[in-house]
Amino acid sequence: MKFLPIVTFAVALCVAASAAQARPLEAVRQDGTLRIATEGHYAPFNFFQGKQLTGFEVEIAELVAQKMGLKPEWKTLSFDALLTGLQQDRWDVAIASHAITAERAKAVTFAAPHYCSGGTIVSMAPKLRRASDLAGKVVAVQTGTTYAAEVQRLPGVRAVKNFPSDTDARSALVSKRVDAMVTDRFIAKELLRKSPQAGFHMGEMVTVERIAAAMALGNTGLADAWSQALQAVMADGSYAKVAQKYFQEDIRCPAGR
Repeated sequence: MKFLPIVTFAVALCVAASAAQARPLEAVRQDGTLRIATEGHYAPFNFFQGKQLTGFEVEIAELVAQKMGLKPEWKTLSFDALLTGLQQDRWDVAIASHAITAERAKAVTFAAPHYCSGGTIVSMAPKLRRASDLAGKVVAVQTGTTYAAEVQRLPGVRAVKNFPSDTDARSALVSKRVDAMVTDRFIAKELLRKSPQAGFHMGEMVTVERIAAAMALGNTGLADAWSQALQAVMADGSYAKVAQKYFQEDIRCPAGR
């Protein structure tokens, strides 16, 4: 889902890498602890219930860590600092609904995707359903997401407004400061489920994305081990159980994606 649309992003991470060395798989195994970072404010994927960090990605990551024989150690911070921190050796893994993109792949190493989704239109007007309906409209997105760039490419969009969080974008929509917002498909479904009387309408997807955990650039040993453990979690039925809990459907990527 999320993407820093800055040309210098990969360069900044590479500079940071010179100051610290990411822990390879062997060092992580010796320590016995897997340091995992997430945002913590992106329900139902990663969020707090009281003081307890939870969500689909949190539960999946903990299952993966268990398969790897490691104890997860969680860190939460702003989304835009997650990938940079990988190259500063502040944590081993970042999992916060990061879409796999060519630009990001220059800066981090992705594991296998743990779900597929896409940017979906949400509005207070039933007629705003398709990408073409956004012509002449002001559209809200969360800062740092792939959706900002994707919406800007849509023909005729009047303006794209960035907000610090998905919640802020939603507030702008409710207060009619924008005509629509583009957010993750599952976030949109959860929004409509939790607030059926609020007047939200869910339109079509404008993007399709593969979402994966990220490791420091070149840390392929750790990424491969994570991917193998994720495959085991998907094979033993535990992935489907967690997906059903949060989405009432299996959200893994179809074969070939």
